[in-house]
Amino acid sequence: MANQSSGSRHNEGMGQTATEMANKAKETASNVAEKAKTAASSVAEQARDAASNLGRSARDVASNLGERAGDATSAVAGGIRNLAGTIRDRGPNEGVMGQATKQVASALDQSGRYLEEHDIGDMTKDLAGMIRRNPFPAVLLGIGIGYLFARATSRS
Repeated sequence: MANQSSGSRHNEGMGQTATEMANKAKETASNVAEKAKTAASSVAEQARDAASNLGRSARDVASNLGERAGDATSAVAGGIRNLAGTIRDRGPNEGVMGQATKQVASALDQSGRYLEEHDIGDMTKDLAGMIRRNPFPAVLLGIGIGYLFARATSRS
């Protein structure tokens, strides 16, 4: 019976050890799960921050490009209007050539004013409208520009 009693204690000890091991395994799993949650939360927060920074950077770049495009458009408009003034001043004033000079200067002046008064978005809408109203000439113009571009690049 002593053997039975020692066997029973041995089984009891093993049962306690198994319970302790199971508890430790549960505790370890709980700790691992908690660390995984923390890591996932940290990764999600870093991803949100990165996306926010990327969005902010994209807005800054777009704003900067818009400002540069506006500055370039203003500079081109000023140059066109100056050219119109130069043509008016130096061109003939009378006869057929005088009439042509006035029309060219007037057209350049209107173009310069248009560039000063409209932004890139307005110009894009106007161009799209013109293409819709005149699709055949727009296609021919596109083909002509493509041809000239191909010739210019094939010589290089």
